[in-house]
Amino acid sequence: QKENTALYNDTVGTYRQPAAYRVQREMQTEEHFQAYFERKLSSTLGGALQIPRENRQLQCSFSWGRFRKITLKMFPVLNWLFSYRFREWFLRDLHAGLSVGMFQIPQGLLGVWLTRLPLPNINGFLSAFCCSMTYVIFGTSHHISVGSFSILNVVVTNILKSLNFNQTLSSNGSLDNFSDPAFMKDYMEALTLTASITLLTGIIQLLLGCFCLGFITPYVPKTLIDAYLTAAALHVIVSQFTFIFDVMLDFYKGPLDIFYNLFHFFLALPKANATSILLFLLSMVAQRLNTSIMITYKHSPIAFPMELLLIITVTIISNCIHLHAESSSAVVSMIPQRFLPPTPLDLSNLSKIILHAFSLAIVSYFLLVFVGERYASLHNYNIASNQELIAVGLCNICSSFFKSFVVSCAISGTAIQEKTGGRTQLAAAIGASMMLVIALKLGHFFQMIPNGILAAIVVFNVLPFLEKFLDIPILWRRDKYHFVIWLVTFAAVLCLGLDVGLAVAMGFTFFIITIRSHRMKMVVLGQIPNMNIYRSLSVYRAAREIEGIKIFQCCSSISFANMNHFKTYLLHKMDVKAVPLDESEMRALISLNLSDTAVERKDLKCSCVCDPPLPPPRIPYTEKLVKRCHADSDSSSSSVNLVHWSKYGDKLSSRTLLVGAADAQRASPGFNTGCRTEKNEDEGRGACLSPGSAIDNSSVQLDRLEQPMYLPRPVHTIILDFSMVQFVDLIGSELLRQIIHMFHNIGVTVLIAGCHSSVIADFEKNDFFDSCVTKETFFLTLHDAVLAALDKHQKPDELEPTAEEFAEEPLAEQQKVEYLA
Repeated sequence: QKENTALYNDTVGTYRQPAAYRVQREMQTEEHFQAYFERKLSSTLGGALQIPRENRQLQCSFSWGRFRKITLKMFPVLNWLFSYRFREWFLRDLHAGLSVGMFQIPQGLLGVWLTRLPLPNINGFLSAFCCSMTYVIFGTSHHISVGSFSILNVVVTNILKSLNFNQTLSSNGSLDNFSDPAFMKDYMEALTLTASITLLTGIIQLLLGCFCLGFITPYVPKTLIDAYLTAAALHVIVSQFTFIFDVMLDFYKGPLDIFYNLFHFFLALPKANATSILLFLLSMVAQRLNTSIMITYKHSPIAFPMELLLIITVTIISNCIHLHAESSSAVVSMIPQRFLPPTPLDLSNLSKIILHAFSLAIVSYFLLVFVGERYASLHNYNIASNQELIAVGLCNICSSFFKSFVVSCAISGTAIQEKTGGRTQLAAAIGASMMLVIALKLGHFFQMIPNGILAAIVVFNVLPFLEKFLDIPILWRRDKYHFVIWLVTFAAVLCLGLDVGLAVAMGFTFFIITIRSHRMKMVVLGQIPNMNIYRSLSVYRAAREIEGIKIFQCCSSISFANMNHFKTYLLHKMDVKAVPLDESEMRALISLNLSDTAVERKDLKCSCVCDPPLPPPRIPYTEKLVKRCHADSDSSSSSVNLVHWSKYGDKLSSRTLLVGAADAQRASPGFNTGCRTEKNEDEGRGACLSPGSAIDNSSVQLDRLEQPMYLPRPVHTIILDFSMVQFVDLIGSELLRQIIHMFHNIGVTVLIAGCHSSVIADFEKNDFFDSCVTKETFFLTLHDAVLAALDKHQKPDELEPTAEEFAEEPLAEQQKVEYLA
């Protein structure tokens, strides 16, 4: 026991005290590291993929593992069918299937009220059954209930209106005489065109799925999904006002359509049916009370099947007592109750409907995926977005065979299936089978259900989607970008519709993501004393800026979109600005490059005119750096340092021409124009700022006892920390190379530290390296770059310990070293 106690105490002490480490190694540059450790050029690092010649012949082989993987991917039903837990899941799926199937029967009878295009009941129920079974086989969501979506049906109806097809259902709810041959001809043409739109929508979705264009779904943020479903729920609620108030109105489709329809519903309120409104309210109250009733099965809560009980009860009462509320019996009784077989595709209006079909395909798919993603995240499983595209495309193709409308996710049916305990798509298969059997045998009993009861079920099950309004304050506090995405998506979908609003929301979201990912963020770093750790000067008070060295950390990738900001920030912190070279300087620079090229090729005796022309000489830079002019300068004249350009090498050296400067200041290759000492009122405090060094307000003044007063050297090295840079594109690498040349021209060395191997591979592909910019200026770590800069510019009379000597010193003597760890 004493040994265990001692071991416990040692373990606790180990966790309480941070571990210390000391590593002694040579300073590593990228070129030395790649050569010593034999870097491999793979395809992922930008190198050419080397394929041996002997392995280039085509080989065909069969693998049972690969066949099984492909089969499970094409038929997701096998994933849960072979691992089905019968004892745990069957009663839950049976419960959910009965509730969904019973709800689908009267819901299918209400389609004629919104579409004004009566479809025989047998066609509608067969279409719903086939679509449900198709999704059971090919779908990956466990809770999606496939069916007609009222908003999409209204869109199809408006397409028919735009093509001058006569309405078959008048505003007062009566049907024209189906015995009229002219009416029947127009009626069949409208159904054929509807089937053509549905078939074309399914084909587009199937082609998009085959070309794997469902990859765009993972790039859609959850904020957009929540806002889109919230706006879609409001559209669904407004569409149910027809059944709630028992008022038949022509739905307007276009910009601000929801407000237009709401205005006309309020105008029609005096004509509303009080009985229908009362039944709606009673049904809402019953479902609200149902939330306090919970069934526990296998230690899991299941919602009480109030929708099933409500439909059965109201069906019995409405068949025994005449309720003064509108039902679907008056319309269904006059629809021809015969099966309409499939007909050939109507291609006469293909050019007019293809854009509408593409819009319906996109909206139908994203609506299904968004709802599927919502419930998949709640139940901790994943859906395959590309497989969902194929599944909904096959469902629409099956729906077109029965002259039915475009199908998607039935939001209310999906909500019922999830809250009543459905675990797999077996619930959807049970519901579709029960719906078909009961509808064909006992469908006339459900025609007497008041429409207000069904509207209450729909509205109550889409209300949870409106709870996302409560996330708006949370988004404002956590992330302003997602807050703006939520508001723009909700406003666009609510005002412009599900199709145009989705396009606007997706475009705005990708714009925000692009801006955010390419927004340049630069930080000036300083060293934590006696450590090889570097942190922001504006965040850590203990951080100290190393004299003569400026360290900049780039916190984003470098591309054409943010490269100018990178350059502006760098020049501003260095207190310089870029001035274009004049014409004479450009000619001299070009001639210098041409002369070097001629010297390199002087051994050539002849040339052929058929040889490709030599590439034009690459100009290292087109700008020169000058000292910024400050309005509050103490000098009577404008003290400006004009930095003359020069070619890198031993032939010419960079020079600084001083114009109007004080006599006490001398020009140097590194902007050494002097130093001004600032004294505070408190004695013992002081700081010295170099004009070439841009120390921001976050720099900390050192105590006189800790650091004596002296004139610092100018900035001789700039270190760029690229440890957070993921890529540098072609334009960014070219401008970065010019910046390095410009600073080298004035005697300031630019070093790059922590660069990822993939970024170095991009530099190699972009022809980034030359005689001035080499891999010797690339270092593995930031501390390696700092040590190299200090070692290169160390004065002979300074007694600073080297890295090897520092490793052998005791900890007490390390306090004298400020910049070596």
